[in-house]
Amino acid sequence: MDGGLHAMADIDPTVDARAFRDALGSFATGVTVVTARGEEGPVGITANSFASVSLDPPLVLWSPAKQSSRFPAFRAAEHYAIHVLGAHQQGICDGFVRARDAFEGTDWTESPEGVPLLPGCLARFECRLEAAHDAGDHVILVGRVLRAAHGTGEPLLFQGGRFAQFGG
Repeated sequence: MDGGLHAMADIDPTVDARAFRDALGSFATGVTVVTARGEEGPVGITANSFASVSLDPPLVLWSPAKQSSRFPAFRAAEHYAIHVLGAHQQGICDGFVRARDAFEGTDWTESPEGVPLLPGCLARFECRLEAAHDAGDHVILVGRVLRAAHGTGEPLLFQGGRFAQFGG
């Protein structure tokens, strides 16, 4: 019995970037929106490169792409918030993928540090930048969690280049 596994083909990620990306897409992730205060106002971006790092001290990380037009704002931000989206928030996710005006029509508030906070998420981590590590075409930003909040519900998941759900 193979447990549902399929034959796997070896790839060389330095030769076949598309196959490498497809292999990475096999890993289902939650979806987040990261927000910060930019020079021209609030800025946000959809990201699935979020992970917990440490409980003591409380640290999390995410990894913005250097090629993103919003990268400079996030790289310069001392404070930011990571919002874990619920299954009901795909519209919010879509709005922050490309739109610079994604905050319009969203009932957001501000943290004491001026970071935009989105309502209705499964969890939120308000962070102060702790460390930044160069990582190829991305930068790993490690944040010290100053405040956290969480609710209940099903997560918004992404796998294989599309949104997914439990049991779906």
